[in-house]
Amino acid sequence: MYEDFVAVDRWTAEPQHCVWKGTLVAIATRHADATDIRFAVNGKPLWIAMPNDAWVQQKKLNNKVITDYLAAQAAGRYLKTAIESGYDNGREMYTMSVAEVLEHAAAVVREIGHTRKLPSLPVIDRDAHPTELDFVNPGEPETVAQSMAGK
Repeated sequence: MYEDFVAVDRWTAEPQHCVWKGTLVAIATRHADATDIRFAVNGKPLWIAMPNDAWVQQKKLNNKVITDYLAAQAAGRYLKTAIESGYDNGREMYTMSVAEVLEHAAAVVREIGHTRKLPSLPVIDRDAHPTELDFVNPGEPETVAQSMAGK
């Protein structure tokens, strides 16, 4: 859906390849009451700030929660809409209102039918094996390859 998509910029007609990269609660990092959703747009970082109050309002509205997966999809839908409508192209950060978060989250659920149908995140290339994944958690036995690499 909106974790990896292409949107065409309204003003330049250039395709913008958008890929979800991560979700970060921004209270500590920016001293903001927000959750930031990071995308790469044609390889450049772009953040969508979603006010945390939207999670509270969603729960009050219909007793449902905004999951991490739904937040990423809602932010992606907002980004696609912003690109296609020509909304202030070129910014590194967009801030959604509570109403926009609720609107886009509801639209994503309508489009997909149910939250259990949302794509899982992160998006991982099954053929890739980054070296940062070569670790052993405490208490786990080492594999022979990891044991040999450490010698």
